[in-house]
Amino acid sequence: MTDIPILDLRNVSKVFGGVAAVNDVSLAIRSPGIHALIGPNGAGKTSLFNVISGIYVPTSGSIWFEGTEVSGWSPDKLAARGISRTFQNLQIFTQMTALENVMVGAHLRLNAGLFAGMLRLPALRRRDREAEQEARRLISFVGLAAFADQLAAHMPFGALKRLEIARALMARPRLILLDEPAAGLNQTEKAELQSLIRRVADDGVNVVLVEHDMKLVMNLSDDIIVLANGRKLAEGKAAEISRNSDVIAAYLGQPVESVKVNA
Repeated sequence: MTDIPILDLRNVSKVFGGVAAVNDVSLAIRSPGIHALIGPNGAGKTSLFNVISGIYVPTSGSIWFEGTEVSGWSPDKLAARGISRTFQNLQIFTQMTALENVMVGAHLRLNAGLFAGMLRLPALRRRDREAEQEARRLISFVGLAAFADQLAAHMPFGALKRLEIARALMARPRLILLDEPAAGLNQTEKAELQSLIRRVADDGVNVVLVEHDMKLVMNLSDDIIVLANGRKLAEGKAAEISRNSDVIAAYLGQPVESVKVNA
């Protein structure tokens, strides 16, 4: 437990045409680990992710990351500061190899300028070699070493999900936002993904995920935040959330463990 939250949202709202997709949400993530953001369809989960990652600018309120206010920062500036993001709809370059896709994640810290690039200065070549080594390590870390030099277009869907996580890790984040990482995966792939997310957290990266697979959420999360109608409804450990009457009511009276929700 640290004095300064890793991520601190203070009365954050995002309004579209008079409709509050995110409505006065406050939350503070202090302890490292895996934190899940769940809620019924239309609860505002992805909208909140978009605000945190800089895709949307909050209408009101403020966002703080490791003690620095980052409200309204652009996605690239947030990535350079230490926040990475994956998307529900894959953002993969299909005509690049797996290795090349992962190396894209290092562009913010490898930018050496046009002059250095044209001359291929020794320092730049050395950084490129180091980046390739790191990318290969991350590809192995996510279990895709066999695909390193293959075009992404030829890789299975489940492998592409893990490839996107490897690319996000290439930016060396301290916080990674995973938007429905298990969507479209079979049970074997979900088990592999669950193990990978735990390894990411064990490596010291703070994880926040939006996920509709409640079994995965309950098994994996250190704590859970529930949204409903754009507002924070509840927060706590999995056992507490599964018994929370307000949460159960928000899921139309069904047991939380049996409900699958969408962003």
